[in-house]
Amino acid sequence: MKYYLIAGEASGDLHGSKLMKGLKGSDPGAEFRYFGGDLMAAEGGVLVRHYRQTAVMGVVRVILNLRRISGNLKLCKQDILDYSPDAIILIDYSGFNLRIARWAKPGGFRVIYYISPKVWVWNSKRVYTIRENVDRMYVILPFEVDFYRKYDYQVEYVGNPVLDSVDERAARPETRGEFLERNRLDDSPMIALLAGSRKEEIRHCLPEMLAVVEEFPRYRFVIAAAPGISPDFYNKYIGEKDVSIVFDQTYELLMQAEAAVVTSGTATLETALFGVPEAVVYKMEKLTYTIGTRFVKPEFFSLVNLIMDREVVKEILQNRVREQISAEMHRILEDGAYRQKMLDDFKEMRIRLGKAGTHLRLAGRIVEYLKESKKS
Repeated sequence: MKYYLIAGEASGDLHGSKLMKGLKGSDPGAEFRYFGGDLMAAEGGVLVRHYRQTAVMGVVRVILNLRRISGNLKLCKQDILDYSPDAIILIDYSGFNLRIARWAKPGGFRVIYYISPKVWVWNSKRVYTIRENVDRMYVILPFEVDFYRKYDYQVEYVGNPVLDSVDERAARPETRGEFLERNRLDDSPMIALLAGSRKEEIRHCLPEMLAVVEEFPRYRFVIAAAPGISPDFYNKYIGEKDVSIVFDQTYELLMQAEAAVVTSGTATLETALFGVPEAVVYKMEKLTYTIGTRFVKPEFFSLVNLIMDREVVKEILQNRVREQISAEMHRILEDGAYRQKMLDDFKEMRIRLGKAGTHLRLAGRIVEYLKESKKS
């Protein structure tokens, strides 16, 4: 069968590549065209547009890039028409993908969505768009099943792919000495800084994280650099601070870290699954924040707290960020009971997420669904 996948950022490229691998196992005749990245390209098929040309974040950035977004939508629609796939698989990237869904479903295409838009945070009215235009929704957060049920829409939880990624890396352990030698680090205990995968996130969050470095002289602060971001971009924020950077080694760093400061997103879940106590941070452009708070007032914004439905990790949003990071790091590093409670909660969260093997299960479900659809 022919599949058209659309992923608009680095995480979607990762999940898309693993799904493609699973689909090739479940459907030996699988063919692919896609919006994605290098990881998807490594699985074969035709890369139509790289996510570096499509990723846009924040209200202001979207407004400034409307012409580029419109051009990408036009290209995508025409390419889908020319390819005539058996299914369109949308991966996260809600602003773009929901527009494609609204166009594709009335046009007679099978529309499958993997990794739900965060409709439980941003504009729950989008559920009605999803219900009308998405044939199958596969979610990666357990609470999303109950959320959609309230809107009389059945979705399926297939597991969380982060479990697979973490388990794969944990199965290839290395000694602390090997990590330190490879990165020319001393043996000081480490605090990991995960400042996000996009330049906009890093621009806003990293300076706040770096502002506390001098308060913890016993610790080595190490930045986990995001794919595609150059050393020069980080160095202009680091300046003269004694801070290290590692590239393509986020999981390796987490396996050695005593604590972490993490920009909200998938990295908060990854950090918890590696058993690293963390503070979760998010800061954005003032205008984006002002507009967002008029429409969104979620109880939690970090994945760990959302999955557990209670505060497990401290969430630091927009204001007094440096002061709150400092206070939380002191508590994590100096209050043994507080630290242990967080670690125990991480173990409970892992149980709630279920078993690994997400992409293999998902691929099997998709192929089974499409075969049944052809019969009806």
